[in-house]
Amino acid sequence: MSTTPEPHSPSPWRVQDIDASDPSGELVDRSGLTGEAIAGIDELMAALVELRRTEEELREASEAYMQLNSTDMRALHYLIAAAHRGERPTAVALGSELRISSASTTKLLDRLERGGHVHRRAHPSDRRAITIEVAPATRQAAMETMGRQQAGRFRAAARLTDAERETITAFLRSMAREISVEDAPWARGARPPAPAPSPSREPRT
Repeated sequence: MSTTPEPHSPSPWRVQDIDASDPSGELVDRSGLTGEAIAGIDELMAALVELRRTEEELREASEAYMQLNSTDMRALHYLIAAAHRGERPTAVALGSELRISSASTTKLLDRLERGGHVHRRAHPSDRRAITIEVAPATRQAAMETMGRQQAGRFRAAARLTDAERETITAFLRSMAREISVEDAPWARGARPPAPAPSPSREPRT
């Protein structure tokens, strides 16, 4: 008897499809939408999921290539962008950008400096401040790899018309407002109700 497993066939539904995630309309009232409109929204949600997966793959590949973690990569991105703008980024500005404490910023810079990725320099006009410079080799590696990949976002947007860009920008900002946790009580330390205990089983005799 053959033990070869049956070939895997894709599921006829997707997790993000509204009929899979909200079959009875607990979350979204779609009574005014046609089946065609719902199918179109499902395709749009699927495209967003595909974009997030691609971004995650790019992030993981970038971190593996540079041998740095996500916070380190965000720091380098900010420092490179600040230098492109003619600024002299300080540790305070970096910590503010990353939303991390002064102590965490110091540890991050110590780590990047040990790896040869950044250099601390005295600020030319403020003796109390230290500016951060990205090493030329690190900048080149970042620009030629993940930087070039990330630039694909701009190229994709450039292929749109002005009207299309306005519509997509409005949609993305509207979606960001819809899913924001700013006013969600559960995101501010609230705890879900304790689950009901499982019914006890009578011992078998």
